[in-house]
Amino acid sequence: MSTSTQLSPSRKRLLGALLAVSIMGVGSIGVGGAVAVESTPRAVVDLGEAGTFAILSKSGITDVYASSVSGNVGASPISGAAIHLTCPEVSNGTIYSVDAEGPSCKVTDETYLTEAVSDLEIAYTDAAGRTTPDYINLGAGEIGGLTLTQGLYKWGTDVNISTDVTLTGTSEDVFIFQISKDLEQASAKNVVLAGDVQAKNVFWQVAGSVAIGTTAHFEGTILSHTMIAMKTGATINGRLLAQTAVTLQSNTVTAPVE
Repeated sequence: MSTSTQLSPSRKRLLGALLAVSIMGVGSIGVGGAVAVESTPRAVVDLGEAGTFAILSKSGITDVYASSVSGNVGASPISGAAIHLTCPEVSNGTIYSVDAEGPSCKVTDETYLTEAVSDLEIAYTDAAGRTTPDYINLGAGEIGGLTLTQGLYKWGTDVNISTDVTLTGTSEDVFIFQISKDLEQASAKNVVLAGDVQAKNVFWQVAGSVAIGTTAHFEGTILSHTMIAMKTGATINGRLLAQTAVTLQSNTVTAPVE
């Protein structure tokens, strides 16, 4: 009798799952464009004080009126004069500046902002430094149309979202996307959370720039080494944390519920 016929049904299922993980871990795509195999749970990226912001930038925040931001906004080390949001555009949050410049409602707190930006940089390094990815160069950088499960995803290319992409799982599942170049989302396309996935557990670490298309919707925290550009009418349930500039064009930015 062969070895396989001697295995119990549960043992066969386990071996089958292990084989699937070994195959999917190199970036394969399941039937119907879904990545259907569960990977090892990951720890969330600790944002520190940066996590108290909806938008945090080192070199300024431009804005085409009117945007709507729910959460704190700040820029450092650049002067508050580089924060172009107006007071009515920021609700349920505070605009922080390093100096007396900026919107009239701003709070000057250089120490707090310095700590938050330091934590932003630490969080970026943490996310970029996570090892043993579950998926490498998935879809050759095109993830539109896929349904993704929790795990660590790594690309040595640009990443494009040309059609809706779905993140599915439980409220405890963590998604970390390591992108070595740019991230671009097409106009009117969406990042969709399915099941009980929480935006607070989704992290996009991008070494290049980020462009969220016109009227597109995004989910999760963006940790960008360079610019984050939100095109006209785009929305995000998450955070825009940039080591250069953030540009807004009549956008809605909502910090995720913790």
